[in-house]
This record gives sequence, C-alpha cells and structure tokens, in this order.
Amino acid sequence: MPTLRALCSVPLLLALLGPGTTPLPREPHLTPAASYLPRLVAMGGAPTAAFLARRASSAPYDTFRSTGPNIRRADRFRAGSITKTFVATVVLQLAGEGRLRLSDPVDRLLPGLIRGNGNDGRRITLHALLDHTSGLPDYTAVTPAHPAPAGARAAPVSAADAVRLALTRRPTDVPGGYAYSNTNYAVLGLVIRRVTGHDYADEIRRRVITPLRLTGTSLPGARTALPPPHGRGFTRDPVDGALHEVTALDPRTAGAAGELISTLDDLNRFYAALLGGRLLIPTQLAALLDTTATHGLYGLGVYPQRLSCGVTVWGHNGHITGSHVRTVATRGGGHVLTYRVDTDSLAGTEELERGLLDAEFCARAPTG
Repeated sequence: MPTLRALCSVPLLLALLGPGTTPLPREPHLTPAASYLPRLVAMGGAPTAAFLARRASSAPYDTFRSTGPNIRRADRFRAGSITKTFVATVVLQLAGEGRLRLSDPVDRLLPGLIRGNGNDGRRITLHALLDHTSGLPDYTAVTPAHPAPAGARAAPVSAADAVRLALTRRPTDVPGGYAYSNTNYAVLGLVIRRVTGHDYADEIRRRVITPLRLTGTSLPGARTALPPPHGRGFTRDPVDGALHEVTALDPRTAGAAGELISTLDDLNRFYAALLGGRLLIPTQLAALLDTTATHGLYGLGVYPQRLSCGVTVWGHNGHITGSHVRTVATRGGGHVLTYRVDTDSLAGTEELERGLLDAEFCARAPTG
C-alpha cells in the first residue's frame, strides 16, 4: 500500500441511471459511516472532513456528510495520487487496442531514458511501472515530496527531470519487488505521449473525463488556482503545529503521479465505472486487479484492502499539499465511498481509514 509521503468508455450516468431507473435515495438517509466522520476532525486533527457514499443495490443510498465549516459536496479539491488510477486506465486501454503491450520494456518506447546507477529501461516493463515493481527510485526522495505553494521560487520538476533525479540513486531493492515510486507514473505519462502523440492529460480527458461526464475533474497543468467552487487546503507546521493555507500551488511537480483535481461525486463515478467494467475490456480489467507480482499489495494503479468482515475494496488514496483523499469500491463498483480532508497532515490516517471503511462496508446499512 502506498505510504503517506508518496501520496498521488460508456457514460456512467447512463449506465447507472438509465431509462426507467429510479434515482438512489439522498438525504436524510444515513450511511453506517456517518457517525465515524467526526473522528477525522477530533482525532485526526483535520479542520474539516467530508465523505460521499453510494450503494446501488440492497438498501441503496447516495449520501453526503461533512463536519467542520466550509466543505461542500460540489467542492473541487486536489486528489493527489488518485491520478495514478486514471493514468493506468489509459495505459490499459492502449494495451486493449494493441497499441502497446504491458510486457514491453520501457526502452522499446523511450530508448535511453532509463539508464544509470544500475537502473536499466531494457529490463523494466510497462507492467512493472504500473504495479511499482520496477525498482526505480522515487524522485520525491530527491526533490520535495509535494508541489510548492504558488509563488514559490523553486521551478517545477518536469517528467523528464523527475526521471533524471531518480536515476541519481540506485534501484530500490525490496524483498518481493514492490516499492511504491512516483517515478513509475512520471515515466508512464511519457509513454502515453510516445504512443498516442498526445499529452497524458489530453488522453485522460478524451478517454475518461468526457465519456463519464466528470465535469468537476481536471488536470490543471500550470494552473495554480483551484476551479470554483472549492474550499481551502492547509498544511501543519512541523515545529509549532500551526495550520498554514496552501490552497494555491503549482502542481506540475506532481504531474502524472498526482496533479488531478476532482470532486467527491466524480471520483465515486469514476471508480464505480472502472470496477464495474465500463472503461476496460475484461482482459484489461483482470490485469488491473491482478496483485500476483506484488503479493497482494497493489494491482495496476489500484490496491486492495481486506476489511474486518472479509469484504475486499479496491481504490487508491491521494496525498498532496493541503489535501488527503481516499476512494474505494467493491469489485463490480456497486458500493463506493470517497472521503476527503482539507489537510495533508491528518494524524493516525491508517487507523482512521480502517475504521471508516469497516463502518461503511461491513456494518448493516440503516433503512431510514
């Protein structure tokens, strides 16, 4: 599972709410996780927190809850490493179209890019980039892990620069081969451009955002401001614990590893469509969920979490300056939840997330 520091087509609306379908009930229905949400503020130290849960079968519901001021369902926010699932979806679609193979070595598509200090693109496949078994060092270990606030003097790190920074270190040697690295997805962004002739952001818009009508989702490039409506993002000073606003920032350092902006509704819609087989053909969907190479830790741009009741959910988290977000869905996409806080400094994140997900996916939903 990614560490906190490392953390970044058929329209779903028609598929889920087709002709003659009754919309899912909204407020005042409570999901089982509603009573857990305040702990993200009280125990985690987040200024505000919110989640959106949706279940399409057996006591269906579609419910938003928030705690703290100025956090709304329609808000745009930075989604960090959830970007990786979008990038992986495009790569898998290209594989399904026969335009690349996951077994291709990086050097076949980007000759000479990865060479040095024991790193060798001739021995690293696209599959190894997707599931973080490439051994490529994480460029965020060399440059700041998160983008700088807008107006900072530091220049943004391009994808090619990120790779060069990573190659100043030797490959990561981890038993079992899995080592989460943002560099993998910086390279995949370059692969998409090489294969399609278009930037990865353009391909994500064309293949995912537009077909699914993700109207609150964007890849900002050099734009430092969040599109309206949006709240604010905060980071906590490690010395005195004070919160500082970091809403505006240059996301180009995050790039294909973490620049995405989205909303609660859009992320739920995306993961429901992805896990429901609406974006990938069966062969590619099976590859997405295959964790064999990582011994159950990570698929291709998604990772599983087995809950206390035996249910396994799939998704990703995103951790970027001023924001932390997590989306998970059951296999098939029938039950999905996204939660977010407006800080990158949430305390006890793993424990709080486990409790929230257990409450949502394991407890019996109320009927009123």
